[in-house]
Amino acid sequence: MDDAGVVKLTDDIALVSTIDIFPPVVDDPYWFGRIAAANSLSDVYAMGARPVCAVNFVGYPLAELGGDILQRILEGAFAAIEEADCAMAGGHSIKDNEVKFGLAVTGVVHPDRVITNAAAHAGDHIVLTKPLGLGCLTTALKQGAVTPEHLAAGHEMMARLNKHAAEAMIRAGTHATTDVTGFGLVGHLFEMADGSGLSAHVRANDVPVLDEARPYVDPRYSCGGSQRNAEFAHGRVDWDESVSELQRLALFDVQTSGGLLISVEAGRAQKLVEDLREGGDSYAAVIGEMLPQDGPTVRVC
Repeated sequence: MDDAGVVKLTDDIALVSTIDIFPPVVDDPYWFGRIAAANSLSDVYAMGARPVCAVNFVGYPLAELGGDILQRILEGAFAAIEEADCAMAGGHSIKDNEVKFGLAVTGVVHPDRVITNAAAHAGDHIVLTKPLGLGCLTTALKQGAVTPEHLAAGHEMMARLNKHAAEAMIRAGTHATTDVTGFGLVGHLFEMADGSGLSAHVRANDVPVLDEARPYVDPRYSCGGSQRNAEFAHGRVDWDESVSELQRLALFDVQTSGGLLISVEAGRAQKLVEDLREGGDSYAAVIGEMLPQDGPTVRVC
């Protein structure tokens, strides 16, 4: 259940390959392109690799919308790819009644330094690099309920690359990493813990939520994907009775271009958080521990 495919070319080089495509999550075409590109790059970073080239894919009703919106989408994507020091190597387009956009990204890594989401150690601390709440914010946007200031903060957070976070986790000697996207925090924790044969214990009060998204962490703004995440977790997660409904909603919340979820040696976790915050990941936090499996795969207190 890793984030990308890995193909060994030589004793020193492996290719890391991934693709991600989705319809607009925000109204502004530039920010949509930039967020989509950041999201596509994230899987490469989660594997400990360096992105080297990307190709666009777009489904677009050109006759109905004209070319200006498409140009802005591509400009946003190029800005993210350029920030990643990655080459934009063209792409492909099809006619589609609904706008869809994303990128296939190829990265490189030493075959012995591939980072999976299934190699956490018992006793590791769990670090999250970006806050939750982005899914609720974008759902509220579709309902016309988001202020411009809150939306701008959401744009910036979703467009933030996991480049620095990946560099920091490698320096810290991470044991396992994934990025938090469509399965929400609980779903990705389940993958990491189950794949590692461990149990993830999480403190809900320590899980960061974007300040500007807090007004929208509400059942009214829970999207279908978040509800499916909750259904998946039913009976698989041990919830302390003190965990509130809104905290559970945040932990199920679908993220677009979310942060990295890192399992690292306990003695290195706080230094990693400090490094992340110094590099701009101001919400980075230790949110729990990986422990020997003794019942439910995920426990939330």
